[in-house]
Amino acid sequence: MNAQRENMELPILEWATLDAGTRRASLRRPVQERGEELDAAVARILDQVRADGDASLRALTRRYDGCELATFAVSDAEFAEAEAGLDPVLKQAIAEAKERIEIFHRAAAPQTVAIETAPGVVCERVTRPIARVGLYVPAGSAPLPSTALMLGVPAQIAKNPQVVLCTPAGKDGRADAAVLYVAALCGIRQVFKLGGAQAIAAMAFGTESVPACDKLFGPGNSYVTEAKRQVAALADGPAIDMPAGPSEVLVIADASANPEFVAADLLSQAEHGPDSQVLLLADDHTVLESVRTALTRQLAQLPRADIARVALAKSRLIRVTSLAEAVAISNDYAPEHLILNVREPRTLLSKVENAGSVFLGPWSPEAVGDYCSGTNHVLPTYGYARAWSGVSVASFVKQITVQELSADGLRAIGPSAATLARAERLNAHERAVTLRLADLEAKR
Repeated sequence: MNAQRENMELPILEWATLDAGTRRASLRRPVQERGEELDAAVARILDQVRADGDASLRALTRRYDGCELATFAVSDAEFAEAEAGLDPVLKQAIAEAKERIEIFHRAAAPQTVAIETAPGVVCERVTRPIARVGLYVPAGSAPLPSTALMLGVPAQIAKNPQVVLCTPAGKDGRADAAVLYVAALCGIRQVFKLGGAQAIAAMAFGTESVPACDKLFGPGNSYVTEAKRQVAALADGPAIDMPAGPSEVLVIADASANPEFVAADLLSQAEHGPDSQVLLLADDHTVLESVRTALTRQLAQLPRADIARVALAKSRLIRVTSLAEAVAISNDYAPEHLILNVREPRTLLSKVENAGSVFLGPWSPEAVGDYCSGTNHVLPTYGYARAWSGVSVASFVKQITVQELSADGLRAIGPSAATLARAERLNAHERAVTLRLADLEAKR
């Protein structure tokens, strides 16, 4: 594909000239690889694993991962070999990233609350870890030890009693060494060489080898995403971290933005996969032109250029009349990642309502959030940022409320509860209060 055609695949759209229908179409995300055929295929995998356990896992691993596994659990020897063989420079980068992720996630973790809402009425909120959590770390076109960090660190802080991690094996039957190293650093020793929808099924239902989990976490391809959706919909199924779709970034830029930086940020997301989407909104036509040129040049240098090129074909460069209009468009789109590469990014931040994670200014590439700034990269995509938040320690715990009333406390607020119960015609509710009030009155 020549440079001219690559440029033609990203026309600059003038937002002010588009009608409502064209605007909606220009922001429409690539159609996810779902549909009835995928849904049915995933349902068959789930049914197989639920019925036949490890035997199905072996057959599915042979079919989809191209390897024969006698056992799925990673052995102590494999953990030791992974640590011994890993590049010391990579180990140091992992250690530094883990430290920053811990710092942020500990600070942002839910806190115990106790407050007296009336004299003698104490209300509390306490946290308890989810008993059994399952983490999925993809390794499709490339292994993702960073995802093991993003899931393993908050689980470690939450102190979940049982943490299970599944990650696909390569054709050699081995899991990625860096993923194993991260798992061990996070205290996770129950690691299974399983991928795809079958891994989700194993953690959802349990097999002879894999424990059943109460909640599942982690990104994945369309099969993994659909498997999480289906098991979460079952009456006895596990909860999931969030609904998700393909990765995405939306960049808002003004005349101060360096086009090379913007192009690099767009490509860093486009290389994730062919269904990724990248959008650039700018109020300066020269910036849009310069970014388009930089995209062509930088794309030619990427090893994953073929993947990024497919994603770019479904992406958009849009000229807006103002930065305020750009933020309004972004809020409607609700991006997974939002980069504000403008002179005064905090001015725009106050207007941002829907986004998974925001990156301010020219020196905050989205890639640092993926790896080591301290925030989490497991984020809502495909517009779910309108209502969902990214993974945090709160995702791994339950928040339980507690209340304790003294006799004087019940005297103070009991009549109000009784009145509300009568209004709702819930007489047993009313009597649960008034019987106690009568008993207290009799003892005066």
